[in-house]
Amino acid sequence: MANPRTGLLSFPSPLFRRTVRVRSSQRIFPGFQTCRRHQSTNVERARSNDGISPASEPPPQDLSYLNPSPDDYSRFIFQDKCRSVMFAGSGGHGCVAFLREKYIEEGPANGGDGGSGGSIYIQAIENMTSLHKLARRGVIRAKRGKNGRGKSKGGRRGEDVLIQVPVGTVVREVSRYDPVAEEETNHQMRKKPKVEEDVDEMDEMGLSSIRHDRWVLYPGAKPSDFLTTVFPDNPPRRPQIAALEPKAPIHLDLSKPMDKPILLAAGAVGGLGNPHFASRTNTKPNFASRGEGGVRLELDFELKLLADVGLVGKPNAGKSTLLRSLTNSRTRIGDWEFTTLSPSIGTVVIDDFKGRPLVESKSKRTKFTIADIPGLIEDAHMDRGLGLGFLRHIERAGILAFVVDLNAGDPIQGLNKLWHELREYKQVRDTEQASEDDTTPFELSTHGLPELEAERQEMRASKSMDGPINVSFGPKDPLPSLEHLPIHTKPWFVVATKADLPETQQRYKELREYLSGIEKGEIEHPCGQQDGWKKKLVSVPVSAIKGQGVGRIPKLVMEFLD
Repeated sequence: MANPRTGLLSFPSPLFRRTVRVRSSQRIFPGFQTCRRHQSTNVERARSNDGISPASEPPPQDLSYLNPSPDDYSRFIFQDKCRSVMFAGSGGHGCVAFLREKYIEEGPANGGDGGSGGSIYIQAIENMTSLHKLARRGVIRAKRGKNGRGKSKGGRRGEDVLIQVPVGTVVREVSRYDPVAEEETNHQMRKKPKVEEDVDEMDEMGLSSIRHDRWVLYPGAKPSDFLTTVFPDNPPRRPQIAALEPKAPIHLDLSKPMDKPILLAAGAVGGLGNPHFASRTNTKPNFASRGEGGVRLELDFELKLLADVGLVGKPNAGKSTLLRSLTNSRTRIGDWEFTTLSPSIGTVVIDDFKGRPLVESKSKRTKFTIADIPGLIEDAHMDRGLGLGFLRHIERAGILAFVVDLNAGDPIQGLNKLWHELREYKQVRDTEQASEDDTTPFELSTHGLPELEAERQEMRASKSMDGPINVSFGPKDPLPSLEHLPIHTKPWFVVATKADLPETQQRYKELREYLSGIEKGEIEHPCGQQDGWKKKLVSVPVSAIKGQGVGRIPKLVMEFLD
């Protein structure tokens, strides 16, 4: 009789009889050492056993980034205006092919159609503050559609191009060339009955007009076949997606973030294969049509809104240091004038979704931007020290924050000088716009000559036609400047820097009384206008180099934005 099989558990191995030591939770999870029971009487003894010292003051905050060396900075590439030339993709050509299979030597036509060209889209997104990436590209081309192939295989469509711009960008059309519109005009002219004087030699010989740019012959064709082949009527075609294009001339104000891009220029349609031209008289056409040409656009891009807040002040007023204390910007800081030559933009994050927001706001806004605008000197409105360029940036800010140095003299006088430059700049702008409106376009004088008079009538008739072929604003006829909200009607407040010095206390008190008088209407507004902003004038004393007092600025800005 066979012995019964014994199980593994009845004869345990010596390995299983060894004792297993379980590690303590303190060794496995060191974080448990800091966990204490609430209201325990053994807290002091546990602290002494673990070697934990009583709670001490937090280490001092490192503020070296607010006073870095002149070489410790990152260069911010900024460009608020650019001009680009864009080409929508042309369509691929149709294919001339015939069916070839076993027992079918000469089959019917089966050439495929050409693919459509790529389209150009535009989208305004957040987290972008400059147009320098778009300016670098210069000429933007969408891909051309692939040609059709045999066996009725259509060509692949061209790749689209997506242009991303910052929120607040204004897009304006400078010029346009549409080959399809030109071909439509020519097609309508050919349909008109010809007068005997307009009959050319080709029509007298009974030959069709040669159109190399509209047709494709089979590869073995000779140049003379263009003369003998009778081509059918081939009107120009537009893609159905072209109905989504903005009306010409393009003028878009992208003031809000976009979830989906919008179409700027649709790609051209591809050519038709030879099966489309089969008829009773010609069952095997040996020609196909070419793809339509893509539209060419020259567009002007300009930032209408530079930032939510613009720091306005004289050179060395502490604007760059203030920007560093509020944001993670690494703009350059130095003790010489014009350290900042182009606007530096930083972002203040209100809510990073990791805890309580920095400021409780009524809107769902989670951040705002601050622009460090280069300093203004006296007579900046006369373009002294690149003043006109700097003043143009101030015009694009939503809220103005005047930064005055309390240690550099009377802050009231410094504030009035800044407003003086803004007031003079407004007058310069108004004068320039008035001069542009008074200019009249050049008119050709015919002096009674009938030939010139007829030519001028033809020019006027061509301009009045619907759907212009080429709308051009050349260098002699530039685009008008954008209209902005007047500077004196924008919300503004004052940031008084170096307020930690003892000798600046009295100056800040006088500044606060001055702003209170403007708000009550007892003192004239420094802009010199009756409708100047004076609903809520606030002054914030700060020490930017020490990071003191700057926490009040985000709360104040959110009140203005709400």
